[in-house]
Amino acid sequence: MTAPTTTTIPADLAAWLDANDARLKAELSDFLRIPSVSARTEHAPDVRRAAEWVADKCRTIGMHLAEVIDTPGHPIVLAEYRANPLAPTVLVYGHYDVQPAEPLELWTSPAFEPTVRDGKLFARGAVDDKGQLFLHLAALEAHLATRGTLPVNVLVLAEGEEEVGSVNLSSFVEAHAQRLACDAVVISDSTMFAEGQPSILSSLRGLAYFEITVTGPASDLHSGMYGGAVVNPAMALARILATMHDAEGRIAIPGFHDRVRAWPDAVRAQMRALPFDEAHFRAEVGAPALGGEAGYTVLERLWTRPTCEVNGLLSGYTGEGAKTVLPSTAMAKVSCRLVPDQEPAEIERLMEAHVRAVAPPGVTVRVEHLHGGRPWRAEVQGPLFDAAARALGAAFGRAPVITGEGGSIPVVNDFERLLHVPVLLVGFGLPGENAHAPDEWISVRNLELGMRAMATLWDEYAAAAA
Repeated sequence: MTAPTTTTIPADLAAWLDANDARLKAELSDFLRIPSVSARTEHAPDVRRAAEWVADKCRTIGMHLAEVIDTPGHPIVLAEYRANPLAPTVLVYGHYDVQPAEPLELWTSPAFEPTVRDGKLFARGAVDDKGQLFLHLAALEAHLATRGTLPVNVLVLAEGEEEVGSVNLSSFVEAHAQRLACDAVVISDSTMFAEGQPSILSSLRGLAYFEITVTGPASDLHSGMYGGAVVNPAMALARILATMHDAEGRIAIPGFHDRVRAWPDAVRAQMRALPFDEAHFRAEVGAPALGGEAGYTVLERLWTRPTCEVNGLLSGYTGEGAKTVLPSTAMAKVSCRLVPDQEPAEIERLMEAHVRAVAPPGVTVRVEHLHGGRPWRAEVQGPLFDAAARALGAAFGRAPVITGEGGSIPVVNDFERLLHVPVLLVGFGLPGENAHAPDEWISVRNLELGMRAMATLWDEYAAAAA
């Protein structure tokens, strides 16, 4: 990528953002107050209210068209600004739904009452993803308010189901591919490598998520009268889960690694050169020690290697006191993070075959694939990425680094596959921001700099594509 040192934030855009800072933050707070929890049916009216809020904002700032489009689930917002057929068209994606806020008692301030403390804006959705979606809308507004136009054509697509697997988005994109035709997709739903260090995300892990159920006797049994003569489903499940890794932390499911694409040595060397503090990372997560697959650094384990993790266990009596029961069933939620070129459907077949092969006699097993998403990896080069490097450098005063992400954003692969365009992932969150947890926050300074970076990006990209 080209060096960003010669680019500065356009003075008119910077002045407008400074003058409207208080109003923009107040508007974001209004957006964050809407409890748009997509996973809860009782919040369906709130999810729609958030969709209407986004559409109204797009109309207010001057987008030519903004619609709330129904799907079999929660609605999708699609806004358009098309002024110059010779300019490139960019699709900006974000999501307005949020995770449930529970446990509510662990929030320092109410989850849906935005509060600023120590330079951080606390609220559910502050960083994931309402705050990051909003900064894009503010950057577009800066252009339209100061110049009356945009240097590029822009589509804004905001969904309300990202936190429940984007179950209707892929089919929506496929059905509306002609309307969504563009030259690039830009997404801000991720983190920077460190405070003050802008980042461009080059990879995401995919997901295959399973529910494994082991069933033994027809009902719970007295463990004294039947224990030792009947196979215990909880013990059987524990043994099954224990076979999923070898002693070196490598996933031991046969065939699991067959499609894993190796990372170039030069890229691994760049990752190892990043100023990553393992001791700080361990302290941040509060773990007594770090673990994982032998032979890889922490960043390589997070960004480049697949995983198989138990997310939840349920069996037998777990209440207060003693109840000597031999459980009838045992269940585990298991997620596998995938890397290029693994496919969720193939991992589903391998997982089921492995579980059935290692399950002991005396129990039956069921493996249900709940949902999944493909991994993604980009070649970070070309006019879009060079423009982003210059814009980020102008806002933050230093060149961005190229990073990976351990999580999944399934729609990234869908956009690339269905629209056949590059996808730029540039996020403004920070490590430790508690996304999906109590006291979620975003840096107020990152909000400000993110608005400036994105406003600058459109000038830079338009010039590069001219």
